[in-house]
Amino acid sequence: MTYRKAYQLYSSRNFPPLADQLPILKDMGYDAIEPWLPAYEENPALFRRRLDDAGLGCYGFHMPLSGLVNEPDRFIEIAQTLGATYLIPPYVTAEEREPTVAYWRGLGEKLARGAEAAARHGLQVAWHNHDFEFVPLEDGSRPIDHIFDAGGSDVKFEIDCGWIVRAGADPAVELEKFADRIVVIQTKDTAPLGTKEDDGWTATGDGIIDWTALVPLFRKTRADHIVTEHDNPSDWQAFARRSIEHLKVLGL
Repeated sequence: MTYRKAYQLYSSRNFPPLADQLPILKDMGYDAIEPWLPAYEENPALFRRRLDDAGLGCYGFHMPLSGLVNEPDRFIEIAQTLGATYLIPPYVTAEEREPTVAYWRGLGEKLARGAEAAARHGLQVAWHNHDFEFVPLEDGSRPIDHIFDAGGSDVKFEIDCGWIVRAGADPAVELEKFADRIVVIQTKDTAPLGTKEDDGWTATGDGIIDWTALVPLFRKTRADHIVTEHDNPSDWQAFARRSIEHLKVLGL
């Protein structure tokens, strides 16, 4: 299986204008972009036209958890405008987080309610991880497990392999554990821990993750596309090009 390939537009937020990046990404071989708020918020219809003009799709987009909770209809409408299937809350701030089972189960329940609303329109909700979901709570349990247990099977997963490694966990283990829930895979790579350049992130294939070993596990998931991302590249085009070239070498 050859996956559709998307580029997380957050990666090049520091190199505006974003619209000028779209045809460049298309020429590199990307099929779609995965935008983050506020890239699409001001005028989703205009954003869609720019994607169409560049020949790019949008399979999913990042959005605030509060939007899913408080404004589900607005973000469902945005998804329909962009042609996206996946509504993806990616983060809760350190100030919001509580080190309790109840907090993380409550987050899962919020995602479940959003997923129920999205499903009525043929859409899905997926959680995107960082590192903190894999750090054990005082009782030894993990936030990621509480999120999905409370969320139920309708809450899907965009797995970010780089952040899992940063948390000291093993992406191979998590890919297997959540295979039936994973609908999007982010192939974020990390340089050796402690690296300062580019905040320690790197292009897919240039870091410490053994992607060759992970590819067979990708194919056991329900993912229908993969996404490249880098949180702070000094050269976004070099990152984007190197990443997609490595994905093609991997047969993805």
